[in-house]
Amino acid sequence: MTSSVIKIDPKLDLVLERELDVPVELVWKAWTTAEHLRHWFAPKPWIITSCDLDLRPGGAINFTMRSPDGQEFPNTQSYLEITPLERLIITDTLLGGYRPSANPFFTAVLELAPNGKGTRYKAIAIHGNDETRKKHEAMGFHEGWGTVVSQMAEYIKAGRIPS
Repeated sequence: MTSSVIKIDPKLDLVLERELDVPVELVWKAWTTAEHLRHWFAPKPWIITSCDLDLRPGGAINFTMRSPDGQEFPNTQSYLEITPLERLIITDTLLGGYRPSANPFFTAVLELAPNGKGTRYKAIAIHGNDETRKKHEAMGFHEGWGTVVSQMAEYIKAGRIPS
């Protein structure tokens, strides 16, 4: 399956790109297995207290983040595209079963490509308007998403995901 090219709009989108020294197969497993995702997906000292993935277009990704002071933040999103080892597109504009969300914020595109024994990693946060892009940037998109991708790579390097 050939995925369409995501055209970046700097007025609406935020982009994080990294070269990771872990294999693309393990990055894919980290993103698509609830038991793995819950260990690295929140920037420490935040944690994921629950995680459930229905990995199919229209399937829900449900997770709850807990702040260091114990506040819980439930999240429900929907998978739009799943191209194994290459791309995941997840949105909070829809819930599982393509149900519209009451509070849409952004769509996340994760693009992966082999790079020798490592992975070329690209995360794109697509927003509906400049205001939400600026809000996401001010919330710490680059720092937060940068932290979790580093946590994911360390989780993989620690041998937590079987090859």
